[in-house]
Amino acid sequence: MNSQKSLISFLFSLWFFTICWAQTELQSDKNHSKRIIAYVYGWQDNWGPNFEKAKMITHINFAFANIKDGKVVEGNKNDGEVLKKLNKLKKVNPELKILISVGGWGWSGNFSDVVLTEKSRQLFANSAIAFIQKHHLDGVDLDWEYPGQVGAGNTFRPEDKGNFTQILKLLRKKLDSAATPKKEYLLTIATGANQKYLDHTNLGEAQKYLDFLNIMTYDFYTGGSTQTGHHANLFKSDQETAVNHRSVNIAVQQHLKAGVPAEKIVMGVPFYGRWWKGAKPKNNGLYQQASGETGGYDYKIIADSLKTGQWAARWDNTAQAPYFWREQDSLFMTYENPKSLKLKVDYVNKNDLGGVMFWEFNGDNGELLKTIYSGFSAKN
Repeated sequence: MNSQKSLISFLFSLWFFTICWAQTELQSDKNHSKRIIAYVYGWQDNWGPNFEKAKMITHINFAFANIKDGKVVEGNKNDGEVLKKLNKLKKVNPELKILISVGGWGWSGNFSDVVLTEKSRQLFANSAIAFIQKHHLDGVDLDWEYPGQVGAGNTFRPEDKGNFTQILKLLRKKLDSAATPKKEYLLTIATGANQKYLDHTNLGEAQKYLDFLNIMTYDFYTGGSTQTGHHANLFKSDQETAVNHRSVNIAVQQHLKAGVPAEKIVMGVPFYGRWWKGAKPKNNGLYQQASGETGGYDYKIIADSLKTGQWAARWDNTAQAPYFWREQDSLFMTYENPKSLKLKVDYVNKNDLGGVMFWEFNGDNGELLKTIYSGFSAKN
């Protein structure tokens, strides 16, 4: 009899321990899991022989859908086939979520019109739902560049500020209505990494309807700039003299101040670099006037060039960012590398942010994605 009681007591203790352990693990996953979001532009065969890179990604933002006649439409005629291929990645990563990104720099011109009235918002939102259901996707990502601002020559209005929140509220309602016990839909946006963007939106209210948002914390300096500079520095460089200087840290703090919870903030990082020729040689070309050609390189091209010794890498310790200076043609280049990216992943972990987004998947040779994945895996 005593042995039977002992066995029952042991089994009860084992059951209780198992339940507590499972609850702890679930809570741990909830608290520490980070998003790794890849923008994917068309289909690329860079997933590895067994699509192993798909296992390192939590979300794919397919770029881009266009807006025509007030509706979300395929940006290119073969997008349907590409989305079928992307969905097959779920065979190696069943937890992978695929979203359609609408707009982008080139296709944001119609946003102001489609959010202007209740009728136009209904048409747009219904078309977005139809699009994701047609292509068996997991959500919608709005890349409006930018509400209340001209962007690439777009129509814009003061009403964009309120209408942006309204379209997100409507989309959230429709996505939730379309959900089933086995299928929930995500709603996200890409945001500008500056105070001007925040002044033209109401993110403190808008974020209530979002699962998370991706800050485009890159392109601080572009080919349109006549001065060189870091385009994705984590912190302000001690050599930066611009009054309205920018950094990843500044953008994150601005979003927090605007009322966005830390866990909904996803940091954007570039898988490419930007270069200028004809830069003045002072400070090895950093924050100097440049009068020559400008352009960009994917990271995989930069990494290959490093191996051949074509460029010598330099480091800005205060900005925590790498750069190149090539004296023979006065070429300056700003870019991301594994060292700077590891520091950003550490920043995300330290500040309990929601994860990392990158543009764009095919720009990498595998080193940058592995840096992100390893940095989050180590914390988990």
